[in-house]
Amino acid sequence: MIPLAAIMSIGEKVLDKVLPDPEAKAKAQASLMEMAQRGELAQLEAQVKEMQSARDREVQIATSEFAPMLSKIVTPILALGTVGLTFILFGVIIFVDVDTDSKDILIYVLGALTSAVTMVLGYYFGSSAGSKEKSAQLDDIMEKKK
Repeated sequence: MIPLAAIMSIGEKVLDKVLPDPEAKAKAQASLMEMAQRGELAQLEAQVKEMQSARDREVQIATSEFAPMLSKIVTPILALGTVGLTFILFGVIIFVDVDTDSKDILIYVLGALTSAVTMVLGYYFGSSAGSKEKSAQLDDIMEKKK
């Protein structure tokens, strides 16, 4: 996917060549910015809906009386296992005397697990304060539209 900034830059260069009149150019740039904002808003809205949909699905499975027990516990067990394994590897690296070659591999695996733990925590507790701010801004914008 082409970044929005690159598209905006290309659009401004095209406007420089096509519209030599400063007023017409300013109007076209404003229109271009408005289109970019609408596209960005739609993309942000789609991301928020996707996250909410995943969380809603998880709640439906967890609260359904017809879902098998394995379906209800597999996600939490995987999450707890990932976090637990990460802490175990931290302990091994700190307290166990490991040869240099093995330690490099353990540190690599620990980096991958740390990334996975970040995703697990983001899933269960929200991805970040910035994401919450974006969601709040999106809600405000959607309310103003109505």
